[in-house]
Amino acid sequence: MANKDRQKRSARQARAREREALQAAQLASQPESSKDKGVVKAETKEVKAKEESGKAKAKAKDKNKKKGPFARIGQYFHDVRVEMGRVVWPSPHELKNYSVAVILMLIFFGFAVWAVDTGLVAALYTFTGLRG
Repeated sequence: MANKDRQKRSARQARAREREALQAAQLASQPESSKDKGVVKAETKEVKAKEESGKAKAKAKDKNKKKGPFARIGQYFHDVRVEMGRVVWPSPHELKNYSVAVILMLIFFGFAVWAVDTGLVAALYTFTGLRG
């Protein structure tokens, strides 16, 4: 088992222990007449949690079912639309700053490549004695 999986499992177990301790503390602080009701509530919560996990598994099986080509294309465009809604677009001021930075970097690196190319060509002419 991978280390990451072990960490996740131990974290889940720790959270479960914390929940149990919290429920026990709440149950201990309740009056005697309502303690029985707390036990019943805890049991119903467990049953509900099991039912919900069963529903989640059924939904996961439905999602794994292979869809037709048009359904997959439709799903793709739906996913694109959802993702585009999550995009944080730059403000006009940020866009201007980014554009200026990109143009300046293009000029700088263009000049650097030109200088290296010119230097290499000059070095080749010097060592070989050829002129183009």
